Amino acid sequence: MATPADPFPAIYNELRRLAAVRLAAEHAGHTLDATALVHEAYLRVGGDAADRSRFMAAAAEAMRRILIDHARRKRAGKRGGAARRFSLSEADRIAVPEADVVLDVDDALGRLAAEDPGAAEVARLRLFAGLTVDEAAAAAGVSRATAYRDWAYARAWLTDALAGGVTT
Repeated sequence: MATPADPFPAIYNELRRLAAVRLAAEHAGHTLDATALVHEAYLRVGGDAADRSRFMAAAAEAMRRILIDHARRKRAGKRGGAARRFSLSEADRIAVPEADVVLDVDDALGRLAAEDPGAAEVARLRLFAGLTVDEAAAAAGVSRATAYRDWAYARAWLTDALAGGVTT
């Protein structure tokens, strides 16, 4: 039984919620479920939840990598596919219906990270972990104002990149 000082149950529930949100945006028939995604992420992070913000950021990164790896395996099975048009929603969340879109967003985030690592980190936490800008600020260890500036820049940069405008 968990003690009141034990952060694991609350963190586990938050990770399950985030995983469920991420997977709800995936196409029907996805072979991963929220529990499997959380457990795989937890194993990759190592289970040290002493610093909740850092743990959530690490778990978000692990979930992103798991979804990217899964999408790459799926794409490899198909060997290609047509490019899909994609834009960031008004709610600042990504709905990722296709594996190709996950890979396109991850590729664009990699290019953004080369130009502005801080903006890429906030965007990664927003888009793949479903964190709010305030939560992303805490996880990234930046001020709220910096996180909002980084998110505004990243959102504009990614929108342009996903529309084919940024080729860096």
